[in-house]
Amino acid sequence: MSKQSDLALEFGAEPELGQDRAHSARMYDYYLDGKSNYIVDREAAADVAAAFPAIEVTVRANRAYTRRVGEYLARQGVRQFIDVGMGIPASPHLHEVVQAVTPGATVVYADNDPTVLVYADELEDGTPEGTTRCVEADLQQPNELLAAVERTGCIDFGQPVALSLHALLDFVPDGMNPYAMVGQLVRRLSPDSYLSLSHSTGDFAPERWKAVVGAYRQHGIPTQPRTKAEVLRFFHGLELTAPGLAVAQRWRPSPASGPSLATDRQVSVYAGVARKPAAL
Repeated sequence: MSKQSDLALEFGAEPELGQDRAHSARMYDYYLDGKSNYIVDREAAADVAAAFPAIEVTVRANRAYTRRVGEYLARQGVRQFIDVGMGIPASPHLHEVVQAVTPGATVVYADNDPTVLVYADELEDGTPEGTTRCVEADLQQPNELLAAVERTGCIDFGQPVALSLHALLDFVPDGMNPYAMVGQLVRRLSPDSYLSLSHSTGDFAPERWKAVVGAYRQHGIPTQPRTKAEVLRFFHGLELTAPGLAVAQRWRPSPASGPSLATDRQVSVYAGVARKPAAL
């Protein structure tokens, strides 16, 4: 493995994976027909699916958006990417998408979840010209997260960076002050950087999504779908690119890029990307 593509992971004691309780990342993996999940996750996922039968469409539309926005940002000339809350790896990974456009691109993945970090070695297959790293860091501690990224030595915060927060803030309730977390991260980015975000919503099926929240909480997982106005708040001071904040399958759709024929109700995920102007 080359020096450029190796992963920078620092572990302390043997991680406790919580295999006796449901886990949002493993449930997400199950929705995608992955194999990195346990019966407790599948049981929890079944309860969510009972509340909202289209949940697999939701997850796949979010994944498709992740691919499209990665390619879009790489084509805008962005060469540095930070993906927070990467989840259990599922190909195509973000670095595979952006390095297919720009082979020399750098991608740093950040997550604090022991379950996710166990699978981080699957992110070793970057291009020889590019750089792929993974750090253990927590969104709830934005400054420490940025410091962990900076210690890799492969992100130049004086140059544009694309920051991805996909299907992550859904699991950060208002009581944890997620808007402040995002604001701290964005303030560190240089002008012409981008924030890409996706987030579940109950706007199109409010009763169903109340039941989804109940199903997750029943299994010890706090979650909070947000309205369009609430999701837009995360982009405060930034300039949304066309088509603005849209339901995920409507954000720059392309052939064979995901469930484009799904309804807004089935998808129930807002997605958007915004540029940081010089004045911010």
